[in-house]
Amino acid sequence: MNSPTQNKNDDVVIGIDVGTGSARAGIFDMCGNMLASAKHDITLYRDSANFAEQSSNEIWMAVCYCVKQAMAEAKMDARRVAGIGFDATCSLVVLDKNQQPISVSPSEDPERNIIVWMDHRATEQAERINSLQHPVLNYVGGKISPEMETPKILWLKENRPQTYDDAWQFFDLADFLTWKSTGSLARSTCTVTCKWTYLAHEQRWDADYFRQIGLTELADENFARIGQDIVEPGTPNGHGLTAQAAEEMGLLIGTPVAAGMIDAHAGGIGTVGVNGDATANMAYVFGTSSCTMTTTQEPVFIPGVWGPYYSAMVPGMWLNEGGQSAAGAAIDQLLSLHPMAAQAKAIAKEQGKPLPVMLADKVLEKSNSPSQAVELAEGIHIVPEFLGNRAPFADPHAKAIIAGLTMDNSFDNLLAFYTAGVCSIGYGLRQIIEAQAQSGAKIQNIAISGGAGQHPLIRQLLADACGVPVISTQASEPVLLGSAILGAVAGGVCENVAQAMAQFANIDLTYQANKQFKLHHETRFASFKHLQQCARELKG
Repeated sequence: MNSPTQNKNDDVVIGIDVGTGSARAGIFDMCGNMLASAKHDITLYRDSANFAEQSSNEIWMAVCYCVKQAMAEAKMDARRVAGIGFDATCSLVVLDKNQQPISVSPSEDPERNIIVWMDHRATEQAERINSLQHPVLNYVGGKISPEMETPKILWLKENRPQTYDDAWQFFDLADFLTWKSTGSLARSTCTVTCKWTYLAHEQRWDADYFRQIGLTELADENFARIGQDIVEPGTPNGHGLTAQAAEEMGLLIGTPVAAGMIDAHAGGIGTVGVNGDATANMAYVFGTSSCTMTTTQEPVFIPGVWGPYYSAMVPGMWLNEGGQSAAGAAIDQLLSLHPMAAQAKAIAKEQGKPLPVMLADKVLEKSNSPSQAVELAEGIHIVPEFLGNRAPFADPHAKAIIAGLTMDNSFDNLLAFYTAGVCSIGYGLRQIIEAQAQSGAKIQNIAISGGAGQHPLIRQLLADACGVPVISTQASEPVLLGSAILGAVAGGVCENVAQAMAQFANIDLTYQANKQFKLHHETRFASFKHLQQCARELKG
């Protein structure tokens, strides 16, 4: 891949991230510095509240565009690219026997061949699966989620049987991207263990589970449509980039491509190794949704928290995964309900900022310190479960609550609304941390990443709400860095993921919990739990 005279220190690696709303590519040097990046939006089809669909063709074109743009911006010679890593949302991609998209949609559009992670069409199927109490569910926190893949495939069988029968492969999105790049059908332990019930610690699928839930065909086929070759993240896939993929990306044939991972988990490996002890840090990826990832040497079983998963993030270690189905999206939804929202959005647009960032800046202007901002939210209490509770209650039917409303429609009230919303995200995170600690998975720090968690106000309020230090890394894009770390391993730059994490990730800032405002948050946290319980009782 490199010319004989080229210095290995001049190598670069490419990280590619496909989120819910966009694809991105970043070029990184050997110290983890991002030299250039590019972004391309992707379409999200929402025909109803529980349906969310995308196009694998559109996503692939967006990925290729981003790689070419980032390489051009960095003025980078393709011979210097040592490896490529992918991460993506845990969305279900379906291809037919001609390796072409096949519709998963009532629209019948074959381009709409992805059921997105946030799609909840399979809630009924998930509940039926959970009622069977199969032992495999012990490794997903006791309950499977409609956001996972087997309920979605079961929905297809029951509601779109022709699509199910005609499907050649069911891919997690990250695995689709590595197949599209290399032609290899290998799946990542990250994707199939976390979202498909693969038992990585035993290196097997549980055929009895698939037969019991109604997906007998997948077991009878020896899992040929969901993955027979399962490899750890960072493993080189196939023979690297195919001729067609290399041409479409503007790179060299044979450039190493790593087995990928779920986007949140890439953020995890881009952050949790910053102080040399992955078990001390909970990775918290704060984006449209949020994801928490805790690494342990031995398996820990935590009710309502997914896992324990073996080799799903850090190879050779166990992972517990929780999070919130709506985090950044919950803040957006919350703000949209306020009468001042439209006017505030116009102000933010004039300033060239997203609305939450503009509001966070204004909150800081009104407070003597980021921690003091909690006083602005006095009297307003929020449970932001607009998309249910992912962890620690695994309740897709949970509902949001807003308490303390008055006739005050002012801009200051909007700031109070926003601050209360941020604190409420922190209290949901605290519940996950406490549930894990009760089961034996204690953490010392929250290692934050994700676009919605970049503002210093948010980081400080999260530290105060949880009573745990929040640390950030020097990488401006930890998720992209995480996928680049996989590319570094595939390209032989680093021997393994643990070494690459230590080489590429560095601590930037630490936000200590401010004890002066501890009582404020203890009181608000008690109110949060009380309102949550009220919502359960009202639902009943």
